[in-house]
Amino acid sequence: MATHPARRGWSYAEFRRLPDDGNRYEVIDGELFVTPSPLTIHQKIVGRIFAAIEAFCEEHGAGTVLFAPCDVIFGEGDYLEPDLVFVRRDREEIIGERGIEGPPDLVVEVLSESTAMRDRGIKRDRYAGYGVPEYWIVDSDAKAIEVYRLIQNDLRRTQIARDVLSWSPGVDGPELLLDVPHLLRPLKDHSRSSR
Repeated sequence: MATHPARRGWSYAEFRRLPDDGNRYEVIDGELFVTPSPLTIHQKIVGRIFAAIEAFCEEHGAGTVLFAPCDVIFGEGDYLEPDLVFVRRDREEIIGERGIEGPPDLVVEVLSESTAMRDRGIKRDRYAGYGVPEYWIVDSDAKAIEVYRLIQNDLRRTQIARDVLSWSPGVDGPELLLDVPHLLRPLKDHSRSSR
């Protein structure tokens, strides 16, 4: 199912009055995008990544990880809803009742057929423009996580992880090793025998 953009100026108050009907609403550069709710496998992958990062954050006091629905409010006319965000502990003041008001330290988008073009295009550009330092595009079809890092005001792909993704929330902090095939496995993994 395609997304449906509608262009006009949107205040955050108007944006919040949109219906809670299972669709995902985002305003990017003043344009409203409506996307149907994601497939089960999409949600399962988001949940697996969240669980891994959340456990790591709890163990190391690294910060806060949140998953959609959670608004990221960059400015008037830019209200995005990434699949998952992480905010370092020393920056948690940007997390408020409305959502995250400013650039998270990590944004994760799991590709869906209806959002892939936007996740790779306008959303990546907006995240770069607002200074998000790290962006992951999770492509379950390619069985890979693409890592983009902010370099000279542009999010540039620095890695394609197919086996293990090493992530650290800080320069000298502890490191989380993510097993990419495990995170991106299908809903029913027939490669393991049932006991």
